[in-house]
Amino acid sequence: MSTSLSQDIAPLLPYLRRYARALAGSQKSGDAYVRACLQALVGDHTIIDRDGGVKIGLYRLFHVLWNATVIPPADADGSASIFEQTAQERLSTMAPESRQTLLLSTLEGFSIAETARIIDKTPDEVSKLITQAIEEIDRQTKTDVLIIEDEPLISMDLTQIVESLGHSVTQVARTASEAIAAAKSHTPGLVLADIQLADGSSGIDAVKDILANMSVPVIFITSFPERLLTGERPEPTFLITKPFNPNTVKAGISQALFFKGSNAVAA
Repeated sequence: MSTSLSQDIAPLLPYLRRYARALAGSQKSGDAYVRACLQALVGDHTIIDRDGGVKIGLYRLFHVLWNATVIPPADADGSASIFEQTAQERLSTMAPESRQTLLLSTLEGFSIAETARIIDKTPDEVSKLITQAIEEIDRQTKTDVLIIEDEPLISMDLTQIVESLGHSVTQVARTASEAIAAAKSHTPGLVLADIQLADGSSGIDAVKDILANMSVPVIFITSFPERLLTGERPEPTFLITKPFNPNTVKAGISQALFFKGSNAVAA
C-alpha cells in the first residue's frame, strides 16, 4: 500500500471498525473483517475505487469482502457469545443488505447517494432497504433501558428516543454507583452509557461491574470515539459519537437489540 493511501486510510479505521463490529455483533469478528480488508489493500492497492473519495472506496471494498464471507463464522471455534448465536439465527431471516444499508446511512452518516455507491444499488433501492431494515428490527421484543448519563438535557433526549421506539426507561443514573445499584434493582435489557459522569466516576467502570453480573447489550456514547477504537484492547461493540443524531441512536438501539439474546429479557 502506498504511503499516501495509508495516510488517507489511517484516520478512517476507527470508524470502519465501528461499522464492522455493529454489522458482525462482536469486536473479534468485526476486526477480523477489517484486517482482511487491509490485507487485501496491501496486496493490491489498485482494488480500492477512489473516484468517490477514499472513505467511500474503503467502505465499498469492505462491503465486497463482507459479502464474500472471507472470515469464518464467529462460532466456528465454539467461542461465540449468546449475542452472536442469537444474531446468526436472526440474520438468517433478515436480508443482509437491509441491515448494511441502515448502518451505512445512520451509524456511519453516509447520504443515500453515497450508500448506494458503496453497496452498488440505486438511491431508490437504498431507501426501500432502509425502510425494510427498520420494520424488521422493530419487530424485535421491546425492552427496559437503563440510561447512564449525567447531563439532564442529553438524558431527556435519550429518554425520548428510547420511548419513541416503544421501549421503557427504568432509570437515569448520574453516577457509576447509581448505575450499578439500578441494574441490581431492575435487570435492564439494554444500557446506554456515557463515559464521564457527574462525580468524576466512569461509565466504563459501571458497565464492567454490571456485565460481571449479567449479560446485557451496551451502547457507549462519547465525544471521542477514536480513544476507544484503537484495536489494542477489549472495546465496545456499539459506540455512538456526541453530539448525536437521534436517528443514529435509534439505529444503534435497534442493532444492539438485534444481537440481544432471546432469553435476556427485562425483568
